Amino acid sequence: MTVALCGAAVAAGWPERLSGHGGPIKSVMLSRDERRALTTSFDYSVILWDIAEGHSRISRRMIGHNAAANDARFLPGGKRAVSVGDDGAVLLWDLADGSVLSRVDTGDDKMLSLAVSESGRFLAVASWDRSAHLFEVRDASLVPLRRLTGHRNNVNAVAFSPDEKVVFTGASDGVIRSFSRADGALLREVHVHGWGINVLQLMKGGRKIAFGATDGAVAVVDIESGEVSKQLANHDRPVLALTMTQDGALLASGGGDGQIRVYDAQAWTLLERYENPYGPVWGMALTGDHAVAFYAGLDDHVNTWQIAPRKPFEPVGSSFPRRFQVADTQDPGALQFARKCSVCHTLTPDDGNRAGPTLYGVFGREVGSLPGYPYSQALLDADFTWTEKTISDLFDHGPDVVTPGTKMPIQRLKSVEERNALVRFLKQATASDAAPHQDEKEIGK
Repeated sequence: MTVALCGAAVAAGWPERLSGHGGPIKSVMLSRDERRALTTSFDYSVILWDIAEGHSRISRRMIGHNAAANDARFLPGGKRAVSVGDDGAVLLWDLADGSVLSRVDTGDDKMLSLAVSESGRFLAVASWDRSAHLFEVRDASLVPLRRLTGHRNNVNAVAFSPDEKVVFTGASDGVIRSFSRADGALLREVHVHGWGINVLQLMKGGRKIAFGATDGAVAVVDIESGEVSKQLANHDRPVLALTMTQDGALLASGGGDGQIRVYDAQAWTLLERYENPYGPVWGMALTGDHAVAFYAGLDDHVNTWQIAPRKPFEPVGSSFPRRFQVADTQDPGALQFARKCSVCHTLTPDDGNRAGPTLYGVFGREVGSLPGYPYSQALLDADFTWTEKTISDLFDHGPDVVTPGTKMPIQRLKSVEERNALVRFLKQATASDAAPHQDEKEIGK
């Protein structure tokens, strides 16, 4: 196993990393005063971080989504936040106690990203139902307003104009569109790229918009003319993150190739470039002092990269292979656990904060009974015990059949030999008197 850890303290008192999620991290966002951060993860949680003293501390771990949480944003004032996820839900959070103030379930389609208008009154959400959803925040409630339709494929990104009158969307059909926020009417197709638009970033002043696409393209478009005003360097893989400093001075792109590029947003010179060979970069945030980029991806933590001043040696803050990328184990059951289970579950008794609860002691345990884990109502209402047969059935027929209505992702193993190997491994690895062998140690990291 190759392990590369963060080096010395990051410039200007920023934390070296944000560690606390139980799965790959989808997004990272700083508060306006940059004393706190929000992250979302495959482990279904939204975490509020205190980073004011140069160290990261979990202030609130917020559980409410029934699938991967994809994006979160602070509302103005910093007392509330909103988030979206693969469950098609939009949640309004009270950051004082981590409670859900309001929830809107829009259906089964993913909601990948969101934007908050300047005043915080309106939300736009990018959905894989081929539309963007508009909401109004009224007191402590999310009020659905309308859907922005006319896209030929999934909507991946949204942005508001500074005056809140226009909503921009970027879709997998390769088009950036503008809509009237007031009535939802399509104003026009701003730009046709051809390849899917993954991310949008409105530039300072609201006259230009930057985009990143599935073909690796990064460009800046003049909104009025629809023409590309600046073509930036292509990534080798799809562009998955695009962010700007609050003052509009720096623009950064992150891609599936693990590369981050930081540009002067006026002269359009490339200031710095960084590469994590164990990419991708799914989420990113730049600090106002132009010193640090927080970036997120397949790791269970958010890494920090010191942009300025550059360090003479920059070890990558990731480990590889990750627990779900194990390929060299001699135990076929351990291999199936790594591939099918380890993103959501751990084998240890004291770690239940991934998408699913710890599997320690699972054999003989009544379904939905582990203290402290936020089970779905479907599992709380279920009436059976986890045994060799029920676990085998889970992977034979699928969670949608064995535990219908739960938030378990569909994972199936049609091979009897593979199912038996997985059950044997789990029975040994989760026993209370089991001595962890090497595969478990590697997989559990």
